[in-house]
Amino acid sequence: MSEYRLVMKGVVKTFPGVKALDHAQLELRPGKVMALMGENGAGKSTLMKCMFGIYKMDEGEIEYEGEKVTIPTPLDALNRGIAMVHQELQPIPARTVAENIWLGRYPTKSYGPITVVDHPKMYKDTEELLKKLKLDINPHAKLGSLSIAQMQMVEIAKAVSANCKVLILDEPTSSLTANEVESLFRIMRELKALGVALVYISHKMDEIKVIADEVTIMRDGQHIHTCNVSDITNDEIVSLMVGRQIGKLYQRSEHTSGEVMLKVEHLNAKKERLQDISMEVHAGEIVGLSGLVGAGRTELVRAIFHVDPYESGTITLKGEEISRKATTHEMIEKGVSLIPEDRKRQGLSLILPISQNIVMASLDRLSPRLWIQKKAEKKVIDQYIKELNIITPSSEQKANNLS
Repeated sequence: MSEYRLVMKGVVKTFPGVKALDHAQLELRPGKVMALMGENGAGKSTLMKCMFGIYKMDEGEIEYEGEKVTIPTPLDALNRGIAMVHQELQPIPARTVAENIWLGRYPTKSYGPITVVDHPKMYKDTEELLKKLKLDINPHAKLGSLSIAQMQMVEIAKAVSANCKVLILDEPTSSLTANEVESLFRIMRELKALGVALVYISHKMDEIKVIADEVTIMRDGQHIHTCNVSDITNDEIVSLMVGRQIGKLYQRSEHTSGEVMLKVEHLNAKKERLQDISMEVHAGEIVGLSGLVGAGRTELVRAIFHVDPYESGTITLKGEEISRKATTHEMIEKGVSLIPEDRKRQGLSLILPISQNIVMASLDRLSPRLWIQKKAEKKVIDQYIKELNIITPSSEQKANNLS
C-alpha cells in the first residue's frame, strides 16, 4: 500500500486567458489534515474541483490508494469515497435537511417493478447521523429556514454521510461561531482517527496551527512548498504565499482624524435585530465593526446604506440628516458605497463582463449627455483593473470567470 491516500501530479487547468493551475501537485496521507494555503486566486479551490470531478484537468494525473484513476464527475468522486464541502454553499432551500444530505443518493425500496425513495429510512439515517455528529438540527426542517452556519454544518454532515476516505473542506469556518468551529474540529479529529485524509483550506492561521498536521502552499497556480505545520512559522507561511517578506506587506501611516463624516444615533430595526445602535466615523478613520455571527454587523451596514429599512433613529452624513425613505441610489450619489457580504449574489452581475461590473454604480457620472462617454469609461475601467490588480486577460472577460 502507498503511504499516500491520494496524490495529484502535474495538474494543469486553463480558463479563457488564465492559467489557473500550472503543474500543481498535492499529497494526502491517511489520518492527516493537510492545510492548503495561498492567496485568493492561487488555485486552491480549482485544484480541489479537479480532484472532485467538477473540472476536467488539461494535464496531470491522480493516484488514489496507489492506483491511477480518472474522476469524471462529483458522483464518481463520492462513490470512490472523496467528499467536498464547498466554500460557496449550494443548498436547495425548499427541501428538507434530510433531502439535502442524501441528494442523488436517496435510499430506495421496491414494490415489484416500481422503485421509490424510502423516506422513513432516509429520515432515520439522518437523525442518527446528526446525533452522531452532535448537531442539534431537525432532519425535517426546510434547509432555507436554517442559518448560514447551520447550513454549513449540514454540508459537513452530508460529506461525512458518504463514508469518505478523503474529505475536502474549503474555508468551512467562514460563517461559524467559535463553538461551531470547535464542533467542526471535533468531527475532524474523529475522522482522522478513522484514517480519513482531510484537506483544509483556510486563511486563518490560528486554525491551521490547531487542526492541521501538514501544510501545502500555492502561489499563482503552482506548488510552492509542503512541510509539517510544526516546522514553519506564520510569517514564513505568509511570505511563501505572497512571494516576498512579510515586513513589506503593510505599512501603518499615523495621522489625525478629521471631522465626523457619518453619525448613527439610536438606530433600531426590530426585524433586523438592531437595538439602539450609535456610532461615529471620522474623516481619515478605519472603524472596525466586530461581533459574532448573527450579532447584527451586516444588518447595521445594510440599514446605513438603506438596503433594509429601520424603524427609528437618525443617520447623519457630513452634517446632513438622511431621510429614512432615502434609497440606495441616493446614498451612492452622496458618496456612500457598500461592498456586500455575499459578493457573488449581491455585489456582481456574473454574466456581465468585468468592465460593466466596474462602472455599474457610476454610470450617471459617465453619461452627462444621456449616453456613456466611452473614453472616460475605458479610463475608469483600466484604472481600477490596474490599481486593484485584477488578474484578467481582458476587461471584457465575464465576472464569473474570476476566482
